[in-house]
Amino acid sequence: MEIYFYKYQGTGNDFVMIDAINQSIKLNREQINQLCDRKFGIGADGLIILTRQHGNFHMNYYNSDGKESSMCGNGGRCFIKFLSDLNLIEKKVEFFAIDGWHSGKINENQVSLELKNIYEIQQNKDFIFLDTGSPHHVEFRENIDDIDVAQAGRAIRYSKLYPNGTNVNFVEIISSEKIKVRTYERGVEDETLSCGTGVTAAAISANFLSLIKNKQISVETKGGDLQVCFDENESQYTNVWLTGPAEQVFKGLIEI
Repeated sequence: MEIYFYKYQGTGNDFVMIDAINQSIKLNREQINQLCDRKFGIGADGLIILTRQHGNFHMNYYNSDGKESSMCGNGGRCFIKFLSDLNLIEKKVEFFAIDGWHSGKINENQVSLELKNIYEIQQNKDFIFLDTGSPHHVEFRENIDDIDVAQAGRAIRYSKLYPNGTNVNFVEIISSEKIKVRTYERGVEDETLSCGTGVTAAAISANFLSLIKNKQISVETKGGDLQVCFDENESQYTNVWLTGPAEQVFKGLIEI
């Protein structure tokens, strides 16, 4: 089977994109894993299939292990850019993903995605847990560049705290308006250069703990800078937006 594909990245978080509106595609877990393999496939943190149902765009997201996954923030931003590059939208869009409806907007290479409202945040002694479309464990540390994120993140991800696993974020406060984040992603099972729902969880956690009082927070990741903004009222977070660059890297045809 030949598949026409596109490769996108948003702050180093990279995805194989497949347009299933204009070609008939049905992939199993093994095939998705093969396409995402960095040595024997295209190489990506995840794979996104674009479909249209009842006139609405659907984002179907799979981690590189081939399993359908919870919402991916940077994947959602790349999905919006993909729709724009296919001339399916102009500046704004609404689409459906695994956690419900999302709004998006695009201004040149800056792509913004609205994420779910956050009404529940669990504060523990050493960490915060919240779900921004995907589950996230958030720890505030100093000198996070010195952390072995793969090892430390894996230990938390597979701990008894999380029977179903979790993403793990290590966060450092840089200034009154900026944080730095490193993330271990469930399903990728390694550190990624950036995680959209992770930086959103980190920014909201920083505000929740009054470490940063701003409601617009810059986030530094290994793959580049992102911005998170939100409204907050009595520790409930609404109108949550993630903004940053997204671009097509290349496209091609692969036989699988």
